[in-house]
Amino acid sequence: MQEDQQQVQPDLQGTDRLAADVPGQPAATSEPAESQATDTTDFQPVERPRNAIAEWTVTILLLLFGTTTLIQAFVIPTGSMEDNLLIGDHLLVDKLAYAPSGGISRYLLPYTPIQRGDIIVFRYPVDVRQTFVKRVIGVPGDRLKLIDKEVYINGKPLDEPYKFNKTQYTDAYRDNFPSDPNTRVDDRALSMLEKNVADGEVIVPPDSYFAMGDNRDSSLDSRYWGFVPRENIIGKPLIVYWSYDAPTERLVNSGIDLEHISDLFRNFFRKTRWKRTFLLIRGYRWHN
Repeated sequence: MQEDQQQVQPDLQGTDRLAADVPGQPAATSEPAESQATDTTDFQPVERPRNAIAEWTVTILLLLFGTTTLIQAFVIPTGSMEDNLLIGDHLLVDKLAYAPSGGISRYLLPYTPIQRGDIIVFRYPVDVRQTFVKRVIGVPGDRLKLIDKEVYINGKPLDEPYKFNKTQYTDAYRDNFPSDPNTRVDDRALSMLEKNVADGEVIVPPDSYFAMGDNRDSSLDSRYWGFVPRENIIGKPLIVYWSYDAPTERLVNSGIDLEHISDLFRNFFRKTRWKRTFLLIRGYRWHN
């Protein structure tokens, strides 16, 4: 998943602005400041000069802080999480949810542990310049296997209402895992199969997670490139703030795509999936 343009737009406020300004609305210019009149019969308001450079500096700092520390925007370019997350879904991701808690911050911020069923955004272990979104299936210490497309954790089958299997055939490696690969897999996956398999099950090591796509038959996931290291996890998606029907090749293009821009101008209202606007994204909890 490629990182989308960052969407956090902090309100630009001068030192005179009231705290009741509506977030997200353009800040109005400050009220003219009244100078102390020496003659009460000749009172004239005097405007304070505004330092535009200082205001823009503060704005940029707030923007950088918000989009690197709190929330970041991403776009879904592939169908590995269909039909729950679609190609062209633009997400806001909470980057604090899984942040390690400190001595004081643990009491101030709602840090949560990563759990099975959570949807996570993370740096692709094979190439950290890329960003992926998958669902956590196995957490440290779990014993995991697939039998005929069905996932078993610690010997128990998982109830997976979010899962979609869109092929009728059963693949020897993909659907009966772990087993000998019948396709090319990354060296990390080979290492996982060599070092982390016992009694026909993958054992998730400490500080690692086993992640899979909801579109189970068409997902490049931990079966093919190994575990997700804890330090690679960026956060969890909160909401779909915009969804636009566009092909993968346009969404992964890191440059200026004139064809995509033209398509937006011509088809913005028709191709926007309005029903997905502000769709909340939630994980799934199993009750054993």
